Amino acid sequence: MERREFLKNSLLASAIPGLVAGTMAAEGCAESKPQNAETPEETKLPVVFFTRKITPENLVEIYERLGRKLPGKVAVKIHSGEPGGNHFVQPEFMKLLVESVQGTLVECNTAYPGRRDTTEEHLQVLEEHGFTKIAPVDLLDAEGEMELPIPTGKQIQVNYVGDHLKRYDSMLVLSHFKGHLMGGFGGALKNMSIGIASSHGKAYIHGAGFPEQMWDCEQDKFLEAMADADRSIVDFFPNKMAFINVMKDLSVDCDCDSSPHAPEMADIGILASLDPVALDQACVDLVYQSSDKGKASLIERMESRHAVHILEAAEELGVGSRKYRLEMI
Repeated sequence: MERREFLKNSLLASAIPGLVAGTMAAEGCAESKPQNAETPEETKLPVVFFTRKITPENLVEIYERLGRKLPGKVAVKIHSGEPGGNHFVQPEFMKLLVESVQGTLVECNTAYPGRRDTTEEHLQVLEEHGFTKIAPVDLLDAEGEMELPIPTGKQIQVNYVGDHLKRYDSMLVLSHFKGHLMGGFGGALKNMSIGIASSHGKAYIHGAGFPEQMWDCEQDKFLEAMADADRSIVDFFPNKMAFINVMKDLSVDCDCDSSPHAPEMADIGILASLDPVALDQACVDLVYQSSDKGKASLIERMESRHAVHILEAAEELGVGSRKYRLEMI
C-alpha cells in the first residue's frame, strides 16, 4: 500500500474517538474497530487526546485529561520565540495552564547568533514577549550545563543540558507544532531535545556529537541525535512528564526564525499525551489527513528533511510508541 493511501485510510479512522491509529511508515493497515471492540493489545497503546478547540480553557482541560499530576517543582518547557516572529505559543494563551500546575517557564540559550544567544538578551526577550508577566522564568543554562548519559544512544552518548534542570522534579513540555528548516517539523521531540540542551549542547546535537559540524551534519544522524537526547530527558524525569502540542499557525518555519513564512493551512487543534512519540506522530498524521490544500508546503518540508526518521529513531530507543489511540474531547 502506498504511504499516502495508507495515511488517508488510517487517519480517517483516527479522527473518530476511540479508534486506533497506525503510523505513517506502516506496511499495512488493520481494520479500525470501535473502542468497545478493541483487542487487549490495542488498549495498551498510548492515548493521544485531541480537541479542535484552541482556547486557554481547552488547554487546561486536555492537560487534566491526561490524569497525571506533575509532582514537586514543575518546569514548563516553552519556546520563547525569536524576535520578529509571532507564531510561538503566546503567554496569555498558556497562562491558565501554567498557573494550574504552578509551573516555572524554562528555556535555554541558542547556539546561533541572535537575541537569544546570551542570558542577558534572552531574558529581555522573555520580558518583551510577555512571559515574565504570567510566571517565573528560568534560563536553564544561565549558570552552565550538566551531562546526562545516553548509554544506548545511536549518535551521542551524552546530552549537555542546562544545569538548572536539576532544580525541577517534573516537566510539562508545551510545544508549538509546525515545520522546521532543519528537522522538517518541530513538536514535543524537538522541544525536549534541542530545547532543553544548553547552547553548547544544541550545537553538539545538531552536529551529532561534533559541534563544529552543526550546519552540515548528515541529516539522519542529526535526527537520531535529537532522539538520543530525548531518551536522556525521559530517563531524567521517569513517569514525571506530560506533553502538549498546539497545532496553530502551521508555518513551514520554526519559532526560531525571525521572519517565518506565513501559515498556508488552517489551524487543527490541541493534542496531549504522556507519550511524546505518539503525540508527534498524531500531529504528523493529522497534517497528512487534512483536506486543506495548504498542507502541501508543510508536507514537502517534512518529507524533504526525512522528518519521519526522528519518530523511527525515538521509538527504537524506547522513548515512546508510533502507534496510539486518538481520543477526541
